[in-house]
Amino acid sequence: MALSRAGLNRLTPYATAILLLAANAPDIDVASAAWGSLAYLNYHRHLTHALIAAPFMALLPLLVVRPFARATFKWRAAYLVSLIGVVSHLALDLTNIYGVRLLLPFSGRWSRLDITPVIDPWILGALILAVSATALSGLIGSEIGEKPRPGRLAATLALAFLLLYNGARAILHQQTVAILDSRVYSRFPSKRVAALPREFNPLAWRGLVESGSSYLRFNVDVVGNFDPTDYHEIRFPEDREAIQSARETEVFRDFLAFSQFPAWTVTPITEPSNGFRVEATDLRFNGGFTATAILDAQRKVVRAWFEFL
Repeated sequence: MALSRAGLNRLTPYATAILLLAANAPDIDVASAAWGSLAYLNYHRHLTHALIAAPFMALLPLLVVRPFARATFKWRAAYLVSLIGVVSHLALDLTNIYGVRLLLPFSGRWSRLDITPVIDPWILGALILAVSATALSGLIGSEIGEKPRPGRLAATLALAFLLLYNGARAILHQQTVAILDSRVYSRFPSKRVAALPREFNPLAWRGLVESGSSYLRFNVDVVGNFDPTDYHEIRFPEDREAIQSARETEVFRDFLAFSQFPAWTVTPITEPSNGFRVEATDLRFNGGFTATAILDAQRKVVRAWFEFL
């Protein structure tokens, strides 16, 4: 709606309808959830989110809107508007911690900027404010006899905020990584450093430092003092055989292809007798994505599954 009111509605009278559909079209892959959580993990943000598919995804909204068009339907202008909507979806997915596979089918590599959470209240707030301000302005205007306004200024300001906000987030992300990367962790030689955004405070980040035997998790305030000794350590289990058995299952292979920071636990269980429960979670989501395997006493996998907690 903001893109339409900011000026794209000048290209076609159907811009709002087209953009509402186009900006959501890549998420048509949520239909994969009908085949279970593992299928959803594999096929959400899959080919429909790839750059090569964007020109084709942009056709879908036109096929929906065209039968309802009463005025002349300008295909070129409508297609351009639709393509902008699809690309806006891919761009926003790229900014957040979930990531997107832009290079499918040539590469399944996940790309992500880690500058925003999956649901960012500041971005949502700015866009909702732009829409509601326009509606309120129209309501007041109708009461006092003014002509309704299209809301171009509010929409333009919201989009400008979106760009500036993401730019500022990118700078803060770089600063957080630099803070983490500049420290020497004497007992934990770092292999990888990551900075993950918190939802409400752009200055507060979750820091992850991966060593050979554990993750160190920090709370980082970009403008505050950083204490490298104030961390929570998540150690890797010593039972490598149990982990390796779980890794060889389809469930864990698919999960590990997605997970960027897998944390493992191996827990003894009584059923099956002298068995084990192996779990892997992705630290980006505070344990929300979990692969689980049940092993017998010989560390053979009895069953394995994936779920969203």
